[in-house]
Amino acid sequence: MSMSKSIVFLGASGAVGAAALDTILRFSGINKLLLLGRRKLNLADSGNLDQQIIDISDPATYEAYITDFDTAICTLGVGEPSKISKADFVKIDKTAVLDFAKACKTNGVKHFQLLSSVGVNAASKSFFLRTKGELIEALEELKFDRLSIFQPSMILTPTNRYGLSQAIVLKVWPMLDFLLQGKAKKYRGIKVEELGKAIANNILTAGAGTEYLQYDQFKSLLSK
Repeated sequence: MSMSKSIVFLGASGAVGAAALDTILRFSGINKLLLLGRRKLNLADSGNLDQQIIDISDPATYEAYITDFDTAICTLGVGEPSKISKADFVKIDKTAVLDFAKACKTNGVKHFQLLSSVGVNAASKSFFLRTKGELIEALEELKFDRLSIFQPSMILTPTNRYGLSQAIVLKVWPMLDFLLQGKAKKYRGIKVEELGKAIANNILTAGAGTEYLQYDQFKSLLSK
């Protein structure tokens, strides 16, 4: 695909981030691509690709790198929140993401894309969903020209990373798709490679304001 974009990416080492990056690297015409993370990825050297090791909890370690980018992608997040404390979950999934977004806004990024979750709501009784909902409200207050919120339900990965419970879910969830119709369709599982491709392809579409993307939108973006 041909495009003219400059992209700063936080979280490209995760499952969804890696899938999105794989698609982006196939695009032609990217002016520059900056990957920020806790480690460098094993990628072929490219004139328009830069990688910087940062401390996600300290914006001072990366703010200076965010110059002349029009698009930001953030897929940073805790894979299994139940395995860490609530304080650490907030530190990674809310505070670090919001700090990144603020740095992007300050440095002229117009379009911010966030990997979130279906059902997030700042008024939710669920700590997980409430925290993510509070993050979205804070992002909206930054007033990016375009804010894209990706809201998958179950992300279906080719391998089981989190033990027996995930193994069961990965096996059973796809069998329930036929039950999830109408408004419930948003709860269908999405393959990680499809979600990553949808996040990447959305960069190529036009839009403004805040947009919430769920299962149907993911599928639509796969043909872009």
